[in-house]
Amino acid sequence: MDWRDWELFCEVVQHGGFSAAARVVGHPKSSLSAAVQRLESSLGLRLIERTTRHLRLTDAGETIYRRVKPLFTALHDTHSEAMAMSGSIAGTLRIKSPYEFGAHHAGPVACELMSRYPDLAIRIDVEHEIVSPVVEHYDIVFAMIETPLPSAGIVTKRVFSLERGLFAAPALLDRLGEPRGIEDLSRFPLLTAPTDASWAITTPAGATEYLPADKARLTSSNAHIRLHAALEGHGILRVTASYTRAAVETGSLRRVLPDHVCEPLNVHALLPARQFVPARVRCFLEAMEEHAHGGQADQAPSSAAD
Repeated sequence: MDWRDWELFCEVVQHGGFSAAARVVGHPKSSLSAAVQRLESSLGLRLIERTTRHLRLTDAGETIYRRVKPLFTALHDTHSEAMAMSGSIAGTLRIKSPYEFGAHHAGPVACELMSRYPDLAIRIDVEHEIVSPVVEHYDIVFAMIETPLPSAGIVTKRVFSLERGLFAAPALLDRLGEPRGIEDLSRFPLLTAPTDASWAITTPAGATEYLPADKARLTSSNAHIRLHAALEGHGILRVTASYTRAAVETGSLRRVLPDHVCEPLNVHALLPARQFVPARVRCFLEAMEEHAHGGQADQAPSSAAD
């Protein structure tokens, strides 16, 4: 009996189709389809009704999935606990991260650890949607959240607090005038993220004021797109300070209200709640902490999603 076929069947059901499951497990779609066909043939049962639009389980498929899926979950948990007890930095570390944070922070740390530990493999999926590390089988999900998620089975740890500032192209500032206070920002177009309802800005006197950000010239979850719009003079950008460092050094962007303080960007790591945290997870988070402190000791770490 090939238990891998059973597990791949569960992956197809869990992710709602062969294509989605293939992306998660890193196998070709054809191999997942073949695994399910072999399982159906060996059992003499039809498990999945295939249509052009969606996947539907048969009654037999529903029963088998409901009974078998917890067994594979327990097996993976047991394997992770055994690896954690052994202290070995090995196996595959699965991470999900917003694109900019993954590229500028998680990626460099991953490369450093792979050089240090030859038996460690790392998968980093990049997108902004926050997912459950338990449901999606990730070891770490990096997320930009202001408060911990009230979800059972998840541990939330803050790993980064990144300085943000306001930036604009010199041409825009020459055209509309250099702002002297928060009230002057109301005449400027803004470049925002979809989650921005307002920007919290603290004045030199220590008072925190809120700039409405619901009527933006451009809205995008991708910081690089917003940065490009700022360079073209389309509005004021709020982003982590080091993401614009090169543009500021060349004079392509200028910091706006440099004596004011923007609310920092907090980055959290969402982890499955486990009795034993795998050594590879502990190692990666420790390396991320060193990366954060090392970057901030010299200059603020580069970009994040916001």
